[in-house]
Amino acid sequence: MARLINDLGLELIQHFEGFVPAAYKCPAGVWTIGYGSTGPHVKRGMTITQDEAEELLLRDIARFEKAVDAATYDVSTTDNQFAALVSLAFNIGIGAFSRSTVLRKHRYGETKGAADAFLMWTKAAGRTLSGLVRRREAERRLYLLED
Repeated sequence: MARLINDLGLELIQHFEGFVPAAYKCPAGVWTIGYGSTGPHVKRGMTITQDEAEELLLRDIARFEKAVDAATYDVSTTDNQFAALVSLAFNIGIGAFSRSTVLRKHRYGETKGAADAFLMWTKAAGRTLSGLVRRREAERRLYLLED
């Protein structure tokens, strides 16, 4: 069974994604709904309730928990580090996460380097977004927070 994100990580994702009941295109041009849910199930004109969005978020996060667990199962990873890594993967995608400096440095045990590498992921569609800067700073703080 894959590890599960802790409450701090879940709250971080919900805070930065925000609840949006109607499908919209994010800054990267991807249809999104609820708390950052993307994929073929999200269609123009779609709406959902907050309860539906929370259920969808937990289903969506499960994919990222599994991916982060698979990438870190053999290295020491605190619950807060795991949560920060899941939040990052949720936002940038599993492929980008698996190639990231954050993961590489985490796997080498370079805690400060991994934490600092979160700050590299602040752009969408080629431009720096202040919301991503704030999110990466929050993920970095969570990553460094002792359990």
